[in-house]
Amino acid sequence: MTRAIYVEIEIAADIDRVWELTQTPDLHTRWDLRFSRIAPSGELDGGGYRFDYERRMPGHTLRGTGTSLGERVRPDGTRTSALRFTTRDRLSPLGDGRGYWRYVPTESGTRFITGFDYTPGWGRFADALVVRRLIGWMTAWSFDRLRIWAETGAEPERSPLSSVVAFWRADRPRAARTRRAPRRGRAMDDAPATLDRLAAP
Repeated sequence: MTRAIYVEIEIAADIDRVWELTQTPDLHTRWDLRFSRIAPSGELDGGGYRFDYERRMPGHTLRGTGTSLGERVRPDGTRTSALRFTTRDRLSPLGDGRGYWRYVPTESGTRFITGFDYTPGWGRFADALVVRRLIGWMTAWSFDRLRIWAETGAEPERSPLSSVVAFWRADRPRAARTRRAPRRGRAMDDAPATLDRLAAP
């Protein structure tokens, strides 16, 4: 049985700022390695929206579709965003998937959390050996890239993935700054109820 991916990071920025950088598609793609393009494609009945996504690779662009539903106002002061995605691209390492973002206000800013899982596109062996580890690392590295942007205003394009100069900088993104296991239970245990009623892509 595969383990769902979980990443958590503490960001010294208020919840409105983190929400803006994560919920605005053009801003989201600037810090998240997993996406090159996100384009809303229509609204869902009852709230939320559909979107198309791309991840440009050498010689090929992975494409898929998804649905998303955010909760900006909750009684406990937290916010959530539920997500479902799919693709018909046979070269994609990720098949159908579902996950969430959770925003928790803290004394010093915002705790930003994700949990997600998917059907392996390249088979379970390749997923367990390479893909899931890579996707987990990409998510964690991206979360720290987001943190740096939210806290310092340094635009994410200034922190390239591969740069000899950036490697020695103290403020470069690092996956190791994130928490990769839930504080209790399993990664998907903390998923919002909206995920269960979110429309399929």
